[in-house]
Amino acid sequence: MNSTDSIFVAGHRGLVGSAIVRALQAAGHSNLLTATRQETDLCNQQAVERFFETRKPAYVFLAAARVGGIMANNTRPAEFLTENLQIQTNVIEAARRHGVKKLLFLGSSCIYPKLAPQPIEEQHLLTGPLEPTNQWYAIAKIAGLKMCQAYRRQYGFDAISLMPTNLYGPGDNFDLQASHVLPALIRKFHEAKLAGATEVVVWGTGSPKREFLHVDDLASACLFLMRSYDGEEPVNVGSGQEIGIGALAEMVRQVVGCAAPIRFDTSVPDGTPRKLLDSSKLHSLGWAPKIGLEQGLRETYGWYQGLLEQAGYLPRTA
Repeated sequence: MNSTDSIFVAGHRGLVGSAIVRALQAAGHSNLLTATRQETDLCNQQAVERFFETRKPAYVFLAAARVGGIMANNTRPAEFLTENLQIQTNVIEAARRHGVKKLLFLGSSCIYPKLAPQPIEEQHLLTGPLEPTNQWYAIAKIAGLKMCQAYRRQYGFDAISLMPTNLYGPGDNFDLQASHVLPALIRKFHEAKLAGATEVVVWGTGSPKREFLHVDDLASACLFLMRSYDGEEPVNVGSGQEIGIGALAEMVRQVVGCAAPIRFDTSVPDGTPRKLLDSSKLHSLGWAPKIGLEQGLRETYGWYQGLLEQAGYLPRTA
């Protein structure tokens, strides 16, 4: 992948896609191709075909997806299943038909069974039932991974798959009805701080454990693997560190500087009790994350404050 090669980052406005664009630009890649949904609807097969025919990308990072937390997955399962299937199928097929040299597909750690052995190895895929609260999204991502494998076997198409752990960082979604746990916590504590709230309600019991990876570390892994890996099997991408949701909430509370105590709403489902990826395969190839969780939280909170300030919603706080 040379600095002048044309590279399509599908989903460049999202959390992952925007981080990949930053990483590519920092590495000196100047010929980046992007398209908003208004310009090219990736759910539309004809639109995707036209994009590949006219723009002719040599490499593709497939980071576009319908994503969200437990609430969004539970209330819009059809969207999470069909839109992700459409995006994946359209982009992978068009990339193959138009001679793309290599495609990188972004999956998710939710593809693994709910009660998979910990830490979760790549070989644990399809060895047990999925977590019901996000099974629709997981099934779509499994299909995308298997599509990459099938295209490699039948057509010799160079497609690789990455399975990242829970991500966070600049560009995240802070909508309380659709976001993942970490940005939701940042927003809740920030608003509680401004309002002088007497408590902050956190969904679930606080007992589940999660692994988090800064999105800029994921982007670094994407570039590393695009350049150095061409295997059929997926590759886990994680930090190797896990933290309980209760401890995470307390860390966010301190980073934000909110004095309100935490109350756990146990009527809301916890989701998977534990989810830690075994990323030894990736680490053995020579890659490791660089951004610690507390450092990443402070950077993400600073970005969120700047976003609110720029939008004129709230004054910047110390």
